Amino acid sequence: MPKMESLDLRDLRVLDTLIREGSITRTAQVLETTQPAISKLLRRLRLRFADPLVVRRGSGVQPTARAVEMAAQISALLDMADSLWRERMPFDPRKSLRTFSLLLTDVGMVRFLPPLVARLADLAPNVKVRALPLDSRHFALKLESGEADLALVAFPRAAGHLRFQRLYSDGYVSVTRRGHPRATEARTRKGFLAEQHILITASETGHAAHHEAQRVLARAIPPSNVLLQVPSFVAGAIVASQTDGVATLPANLAALVATPLGMTMFRTPVPLPRFEIAQYWHERYHRDPAHKWLRSITLELFGSRA
Repeated sequence: MPKMESLDLRDLRVLDTLIREGSITRTAQVLETTQPAISKLLRRLRLRFADPLVVRRGSGVQPTARAVEMAAQISALLDMADSLWRERMPFDPRKSLRTFSLLLTDVGMVRFLPPLVARLADLAPNVKVRALPLDSRHFALKLESGEADLALVAFPRAAGHLRFQRLYSDGYVSVTRRGHPRATEARTRKGFLAEQHILITASETGHAAHHEAQRVLARAIPPSNVLLQVPSFVAGAIVASQTDGVATLPANLAALVATPLGMTMFRTPVPLPRFEIAQYWHERYHRDPAHKWLRSITLELFGSRA
């Protein structure tokens, strides 16, 4: 068997992508090559490692036990090689073809994506963004693994090994549809609590900081006055725009959707805590020039001084 030092990093990158994608077709697309080229390289790797590495599973492939065993080492080796290369090469946003993966809540997708995509179109026309749904229980693992580059979120109990930078503070307002029959009364505490409410139960869908506000509202609003419970602020806003229900939303989201959805905003007459929005990333990308550039753009767009 040839010495392991003779392995080409490009070969390992193909194997890493194949294990991750589970498909020769998708691997060829990701690496911008052809299926025959991937199949030819796979035959060479099978001889090199004396193992099939991947086997057929339905329309795709799945890794063998040997490939699973090597996967973490291959990924770490490629990360190290990429890090060495990135430190040598300055980041040029005009020429970069990089794709950044962002962890975002439903609110984050509405709040952050439009201005970010517009800014990137001006500064880095070939840079792409991939939005990933944020689950507050697993977002640190996605940053550690490299599946995501950055998380833009309110998360007061983030893992200590993650780096973060505060962007802004937000609070809550309530919304009703225009023409709501008791819009004036709903602005008082008594009238507010007497209304039918769309209660947002989003603390487990990425909105970890919403837990306390969710608890306060659930205690204050009589159960008989809960019209609907939904795990999404955006869905709650849409339902409120088409019913007589009252929804309580993060103020930044309400400011974005109230006019397009035909709603009016008012101060929530039940005191609710404010929360901090920050960007989080893993130490492995802290000095990466491209990552630093992206963080500077998000800070410029969404930081409290923006």
